[in-house]
Amino acid sequence: MKSLSFGQPVGGIVQAAYTVKDIDRGMKDFTARLNVGPWFVTGPFIPSKGFYRGQPTDVSLTLAVAFAGHMMIELIAQHDEKPSVYQETIKTRGYGFHHWAICSKSFDKDVATYEAAGYPIAFSDLSPRGVRIVYMDTTRDLPGMLEIIETTDALEAIYQSYFDAAQNWNGEDPVRRWSLKAGAQ
Repeated sequence: MKSLSFGQPVGGIVQAAYTVKDIDRGMKDFTARLNVGPWFVTGPFIPSKGFYRGQPTDVSLTLAVAFAGHMMIELIAQHDEKPSVYQETIKTRGYGFHHWAICSKSFDKDVATYEAAGYPIAFSDLSPRGVRIVYMDTTRDLPGMLEIIETTDALEAIYQSYFDAAQNWNGEDPVRRWSLKAGAQ
């Protein structure tokens, strides 16, 4: 199996994602308790091409991403109470674990494979980093959803830069904002 530049296998789990009520508090807690960081924050933003359960959505979100070893950790804060994949979990289980993510080099094929297995698309969007993402509702069989991330060379380079920043991180500059307009930290 081919590996991504930051060590995780293509098609294997690269990310564990959690909903948090407050993104800043969540980052501080994960850093203080689990030594995760530095964080790369995007938002608040409204998904540019977001669809929730087949309907357009304009939820307001902030995402924070950091690495713990080779695993990416994502924190997600929704700033409103509009229906969403995040509110589904928050309303049934509270804040906490939401989904795993895999990086896909065969995006359409992988989405079709999960759909054929009976897992519907719960959310889709063009991510702030310019790639397609889909959340498959795998909660029938797993304790969370599965995000499929269309993985391009450009996205892999972004993730590699986050991974590199985490290696031997000394705790300085724990939060770095990612500009949606410029596409850079």
